Amino acid sequence: MTSKLTRVIAVSLALTAVSVGVSGCGTAEAGTLQGGRLTLPVDGGTATVDTATLAVEARAGDGTRLVLSEAAAGGLGAPGPVTRTADGARWTYPAKGLAVTARSERGRLRIGIRADRRQSVSWPVTGTDRAASSVQLPRGEGLDIPVRDAFWNSERGGLAGNRVDVGGDLALPLWGYAMGGGGGSKAGGARHGVSYLTPTDIGTSLRFASRGGALRATAGHDFDAGEGTRDYEVSFALTDGNPVAPAADYRSYLAQHGQLGSLREKIRRNPATGKLLGAFHAYLWGEARTAAGVERLRKLGVDRMWLGYDSGPDPMDAKAVAAAGRAGYLVGPYDTYANGQDPKTADSPTSAWPGTVYPDFCVRKADGKPETGFGNRGCYLSSQAFERAEPTGHYLADRARAMTANGAESYFLDVDATGEVFRDHGRGHEMTRAGDRENRLARMRRLAQRFVLGSESAQPWANQVLAYDHGSGTPVADGLWKLERDKEKWGGYYPQNAPKNAFMPVSLPADLATAMYDPKYRVPLYETALHESLVNVERWELSYDKLPDQKTTRALLGMLYNTPLNFSLNGPALAKNGKELAALQKYFAPLHRAAGTERLTSFRWLTADRSVQRTVFGDGTLTVTANFGSAAHDGLPGGCVDAGLRGEAQPRRLCPARVDG
Repeated sequence: MTSKLTRVIAVSLALTAVSVGVSGCGTAEAGTLQGGRLTLPVDGGTATVDTATLAVEARAGDGTRLVLSEAAAGGLGAPGPVTRTADGARWTYPAKGLAVTARSERGRLRIGIRADRRQSVSWPVTGTDRAASSVQLPRGEGLDIPVRDAFWNSERGGLAGNRVDVGGDLALPLWGYAMGGGGGSKAGGARHGVSYLTPTDIGTSLRFASRGGALRATAGHDFDAGEGTRDYEVSFALTDGNPVAPAADYRSYLAQHGQLGSLREKIRRNPATGKLLGAFHAYLWGEARTAAGVERLRKLGVDRMWLGYDSGPDPMDAKAVAAAGRAGYLVGPYDTYANGQDPKTADSPTSAWPGTVYPDFCVRKADGKPETGFGNRGCYLSSQAFERAEPTGHYLADRARAMTANGAESYFLDVDATGEVFRDHGRGHEMTRAGDRENRLARMRRLAQRFVLGSESAQPWANQVLAYDHGSGTPVADGLWKLERDKEKWGGYYPQNAPKNAFMPVSLPADLATAMYDPKYRVPLYETALHESLVNVERWELSYDKLPDQKTTRALLGMLYNTPLNFSLNGPALAKNGKELAALQKYFAPLHRAAGTERLTSFRWLTADRSVQRTVFGDGTLTVTANFGSAAHDGLPGGCVDAGLRGEAQPRRLCPARVDG
């Protein structure tokens, strides 16, 4: 009976065969233009653009009509003449100084807008189709939210009434909607869906609103030549409504444009990268940084780890790094190029630079004042100033050389691969936000030639140079930053060998826990797009033991998504939790070694309440089933996970709450 139910309500996706533009559509067709309505072929049907308003609708192959966007909010003025092109059409909105192109490209409808002046446009206006059932949002690893969910339509969810920066707040530049069938919440699941890709993510945002009890999302773009954002592009694709279909579409887009990295290739170029496969990640304090601490880990049976340490007064020495190498571990220092302070009073070695880097390299606002640094410390440093100075000053190369003199093979560069970019008005190092991103990518590329490189998160534009990240796995909700600023509740950076922000357990407020870790909303968008490119981990301050109430859920998510857990370790933590870490890593290691370089090819819910979920990697290399509920399903107890490796007769089972710590 249970297996029959599974077959009936499962929403499955073989990512190699869905209509999300993965195959292209051969030679593009020009479509038709009638009465200002441009109809173009897309995979799975046709799309029609109203050239007067930019409203977009589609007709699927089975005849279903879908609203992809309402008219642009606020209006665009009267359009100019529409000129046909080989693969679509172009036209203008003279009153707004906007030039538009629309065309079929590899199975998608691609619309580009260029502005000749500084302004904003609110478009596309999405989620208005009456059949819209859920919205997919790549906040961290990813969310699938039923559009009529009471929590997310209220202030408690933190979306309705708020704006999300696509380039800074989302892990991927996309969103999507499923149409009909509740996106898997009832028999048959959604039959149709739409994916929205916005490669021009800088200056692009999503504003969510609750209308009639349903979530709608309106994109907006700020056109500004000084910011490097004069162009705006949105690609629409029809999907089968699976919750990870937009990410599958984006993976296809990256591959088609030569922008998809390969972890397997990164290992080929630098074999040390292979040590990431099967490894958990940990930041070390006190005794854990010593050779003796590394040996304690090895004796526990831990055969792979990534070990990081900050740049304080007691980094890992060469002896400890050598011990880690013998144990099969990677070691990497924490560094950041983002902050500059007066070297005489700097509160961190990473903020102290030679000569007059501070204040000469500070990012300057239009009024000439420096951009105040993180936590009101010093200033943010200009990537353009560094790039101009590097050929002769060697500030960054010298820093990396000093930080890895102990023999470290890895490097963790904070901030650079996030969406945080600046416009700089500083004389001699002026730059746009787009230029800032290009500079960061260039210096990460140089580091990646020497080290197994990671960053705070891995925005997809950096996926080809990074081997891992500490952040894109976390679906950060706004309430998290407020909680972390409360040192009484979260803890601060002291004492030195056991900082409370890393080691003091915290209970998340109920709404924050729901927004971040309720498994019924979680879907692997990031892994669908980039699992084969890099290793994705949660934020460093959200170590496995930091959030006791979420330990089982986070362990199940890690195994389901084939992503490592992260830890904070010192001597007492090793004594208390070392056996638990070792048991979890022993389970994870063979799964990640087998599938860490494979695509995530299928995700589905096996129960109507979404409590039982399944992923497949490669062509069946690994199949993982996680039961987040309390009742058994097909023999799998609640709070447990089964992982089946191809060729093995029986799945491997883990029940994290029963692991002996």
